[in-house]
Amino acid sequence: MNQTTGPMAETAADRAMYRKISWRVMPLLLAAYVVAFLDRINVGYAQLQMKQTLAFSDPVYALGAGIFFIGYLLFEVPSNLMLEKIGVRKTLLRIMVCWGLVAVAMMFVQTPTQFYVLRFLLGAFEAGFTPGVLLYLTYWYPPARRARMIAVFLLGAIVASLIAGPLSGAILKYLDGANGWHGWQWLFLVQGLPAPLLGIAAWRCLVDKPERAPWLSPEEKTALQRRLDVEGQSSSKAAHTSLLDLLRDPKVWALSLAYVLVVAGTYAIAFWTPTLIKSWGVDDMLKIGLYAAVPQVCAMFGVVLLGRSSDRHQERRWHFTGAALVVVAGLGFIALADGHLLVSIAGLSLAVMGIASIPPVFFAIVSEYLPRTSVAAGIALVSSIGNLGGAIAPPVTSAINAATGGTVHSLYFVMSVYVSAALILLIVFRRVAPALHTRAA
Repeated sequence: MNQTTGPMAETAADRAMYRKISWRVMPLLLAAYVVAFLDRINVGYAQLQMKQTLAFSDPVYALGAGIFFIGYLLFEVPSNLMLEKIGVRKTLLRIMVCWGLVAVAMMFVQTPTQFYVLRFLLGAFEAGFTPGVLLYLTYWYPPARRARMIAVFLLGAIVASLIAGPLSGAILKYLDGANGWHGWQWLFLVQGLPAPLLGIAAWRCLVDKPERAPWLSPEEKTALQRRLDVEGQSSSKAAHTSLLDLLRDPKVWALSLAYVLVVAGTYAIAFWTPTLIKSWGVDDMLKIGLYAAVPQVCAMFGVVLLGRSSDRHQERRWHFTGAALVVVAGLGFIALADGHLLVSIAGLSLAVMGIASIPPVFFAIVSEYLPRTSVAAGIALVSSIGNLGGAIAPPVTSAINAATGGTVHSLYFVMSVYVSAALILLIVFRRVAPALHTRAA
């Protein structure tokens, strides 16, 4: 008869090994995600000027913002499957050089069609980055540490959002007209150039798998592999033996739907934050950027603390639900504030803290549920389908705002998607055993 035992206790040598891995792997991945997220959301700031100099309407901007995720959907799974074959170094080199060139090319946009094409290409080239890194982290960290390390990586989105406001606001304000270019053109140039450089750095500095790491001793490689093997013995794993099994699994589709809702809410707030702040009576570009940075400071603390708590208690569903309710509470404050600046910023800070805290816990659930045979395709599938939420959110919120003449009802829409996502996980994953437990005969 099988029985579960507790998680393997970490020794001092284990902790030293994980510190060594983290210092070798995480700084570059974190920096790359900062640039990736910055290139993804900077259109939210650029549009404040683009709609004036190019006469782009809100629907044009909303469609361009959302079409990015169509490219993501089409190319995310193939990219992750290729990563397993050619390794992370070549994959990140390809991805980051291509997306960096497209990000810079955005400065030459003159028509809506050009805007749509480049946004689609940006999504297509960047498609494999985030799921590829999430897969890469499963090579180095067992489930006992996975949520917190995913949280560290996803801090890049918070850091990007933290610097996006002041940096974008300063570029739009102070570089507007320099060399005959508009501020939004400088914005795409300055923020697009780092991606190819980081891609080259990833190719030179990263190691594809632990067994190829010259800086790990043979004893450390053996200890790490033993801990990773525990994951494969978990009774909570799905029984996938093929891609068809993955596609037939209703829980995979439930995870995908939940992530559609999460991404829809995330990008509804990310893309429209500058517009929201402007509606609260702030007109100066630099001040809009500075106010937009305030919630990100709160988010940095929330994402790390929730990831650590989820790992420590080996619990995912209720941590996810708690973060979703924090989002709802924060957006509720904004809706009730009726444009009062300080109260609205406080509500936005609370909401962003919850929004940022959700993905590490969510992808810990995904990686712990999927077996090794389907984890690459599964992470990419859930992520790619989920990212359709980013294509849905801007047009929907734009239509709601246009129909109601304000932003309050679109806030209610975002609140509803987070509640729905939490309900899906609570219902479908009522008993998800942590993947840390070994099974003894």
